Amino acid sequence: MQAGNSTGKQRAGGRAKSFTETGRRAQIVAAAIDVIAEVGYQRASFMKIAQRAGLSSTGMISYHFDGRDDLMREVVAEAMRVADVYMRPRIEAHERYAARLRASIEGNLDLLAEYPNHLAALAEVLGNLRGGDPGMVAFTQGMEAILAFQVEQLRKGQQAGEFCDFDPWVMMRAIRAAIDDVVRRARDEPDVDVRAAGRELADLFDRATSATSTTSR
Repeated sequence: MQAGNSTGKQRAGGRAKSFTETGRRAQIVAAAIDVIAEVGYQRASFMKIAQRAGLSSTGMISYHFDGRDDLMREVVAEAMRVADVYMRPRIEAHERYAARLRASIEGNLDLLAEYPNHLAALAEVLGNLRGGDPGMVAFTQGMEAILAFQVEQLRKGQQAGEFCDFDPWVMMRAIRAAIDDVVRRARDEPDVDVRAAGRELADLFDRATSATSTTSR
């Protein structure tokens, strides 16, 4: 995803970003994530974000970002970076495809429990970015690549004899839809036990995909 490669005000006077500038950008993105999660995309003004970041004016945001869309793309990029760092080791710790599938499902909702604002902000931004926005196009392409990889993992699990016969594309879409629905529910019901939901979904799809009638995973 190219969301982190915007130009313009990311460089001051043509200079490479300094450590201080990079830190300030990260501070602004973190504040934007919190504000978007709390008040929604439409109400997340530069003023609210500046106040959350402890900035004296919105001019600091305009200095570091080429407008609202640029900042929103960075919010998406940061949320995806956090998700990747959190999820990848959990999944790659397992060799069996069934165990990796369980780790992925449970990990997504453990991630929601650990970083609720990141996922809420991600959902808000993606629901409002214009379809032709470069950041949206790049994100969509990246998500399609991830989906294709996950589908291939299901297919390999079938070839290895761990999974039963099903359409891997349909199954992965169903898994993604189930996880996304828990994310949406958590926004409306903050007290919902998302970790428990993750375990239940993992059990459900374990039964749906298992090559045997029992689940010993």
